[in-house]
Amino acid sequence: MAVYKNRRDELENQLNKGALWAVTYGDLMSYLMIFFLVLFSFSIAKTDKTKNRKYEESLNNIQKAFGGKVDDKRLERAKTQEQEDKVADKIKESMANNQMSSLVQIDSNEHRVKLVLTEAVLFDSGKAELKIRAKEVLKPIAEELKKLPNDVLVEGHTDNVPIKHGRYATNWELSMARAYSVVKFIEENGVSSKKLAGSGYGDNRPVAENTTVAGRAKNRRIEISLIKSE
Repeated sequence: MAVYKNRRDELENQLNKGALWAVTYGDLMSYLMIFFLVLFSFSIAKTDKTKNRKYEESLNNIQKAFGGKVDDKRLERAKTQEQEDKVADKIKESMANNQMSSLVQIDSNEHRVKLVLTEAVLFDSGKAELKIRAKEVLKPIAEELKKLPNDVLVEGHTDNVPIKHGRYATNWELSMARAYSVVKFIEENGVSSKKLAGSGYGDNRPVAENTTVAGRAKNRRIEISLIKSE
């Protein structure tokens, strides 16, 4: 009986020793799976900024789980990008609540959130002073822009009809003056001057043909761009 017991214990010990490789193998497979998941997330993130933000967050979580050092700057950048992505939606919501949706065209891509406002909304013909209605439109926009540290670029554009009289000698001067009026108003409503810039392009960057009334109306515009972080 004792001999049988000894042999059984011997056999169990051999089996246990032989099974140790399976533990090491299982750990190796787990690390490989995590490694390839990270690579897969990275490959997707290259073409999708939203997924890239998720990738940054996931990578930090993985580093934290395995005792690694969390990159606070990378995590903060991911949070900033998330806020940037929400700016367009918040401005759309604000415009809708104030029944101004038709006055502002909003476009968003991986580089910027661009707001397009026509001359008719902001200025009288040939002038650069903001209308009262213009200030009502621009105020909620400024409220959203001041929440982020991103640079804001204001661009003035006109049609190609020569200016024959008035304060401004050329369309280029008029476009610059209009851009400045918007920059000044946005600054007065809380957006830091350190992140504001304005420029005027006159009739050099049309978005429509200047041969029609409708086309010229589209070309007379102000573009406000929130520049997204890289």
